[in-house]
Amino acid sequence: MNPPLDGPPFAAAQSRPSLAEFPVIAPDSVHDLRGLIVDELRYPATAALIVAGVPGAGKSTALRMFFGATADADQATKGPQGSVVLDSNQTRNWWRRRVGWLPYLLWRPVVHIAHFVRIRNALRDNAGPVVIHDCATFGWTRRLLTRWATGYHREVHVILLDVPATAARAGQFARGRRINGPAFTLHCHRWRRLIRELGAGRVPQPAPASTVIIDRTNVDRIRRVGFAAWRSDD
Repeated sequence: MNPPLDGPPFAAAQSRPSLAEFPVIAPDSVHDLRGLIVDELRYPATAALIVAGVPGAGKSTALRMFFGATADADQATKGPQGSVVLDSNQTRNWWRRRVGWLPYLLWRPVVHIAHFVRIRNALRDNAGPVVIHDCATFGWTRRLLTRWATGYHREVHVILLDVPATAARAGQFARGRRINGPAFTLHCHRWRRLIRELGAGRVPQPAPASTVIIDRTNVDRIRRVGFAAWRSDD
């Protein structure tokens, strides 16, 4: 079991039974699934599903495994069951092909703004679920995404990909996009605080409809992250 960024796991984790006898879970509260075998997570048909983790944790990898997002895409990916998948890498790719000759530091703020514009448009325009790549280490982004989602009558659900800081740092090197040390330390500090609050039964506000904590073992073993059947008005 991976501890939360090198910290102690939830105390209850040591005594929890395997969930293998429950192959499909419809998350409805805080679920710490690290180290457990779960076959499928299933969400509502119009959910806003945020896949979160510190830089390098493996968010983009999870989006590719569960929803078919591709690493070289520069537009939102159409996923299974009417979902649309928004990875910040898509926006970065779009801008890189136009201004990539400039240092990334100069156009990085534009990437962040454009990513959030795409998220809001998808929440407004897509009939099915919307899957969102976000670090979730900044309270203002959680509040903003929740405000947008609820404004379009969507439930917010969160998957927290919890990995050791050393593994996340290695992931940054592997993908060739390493953020500076102080910024990464800040992400890790906020992540540890988030995990501690959840472990103490305090769900950061505004509270999502569900929060699932997984680790890389879960990512390898979960067969599917799906959604309930939905019907388009088209």
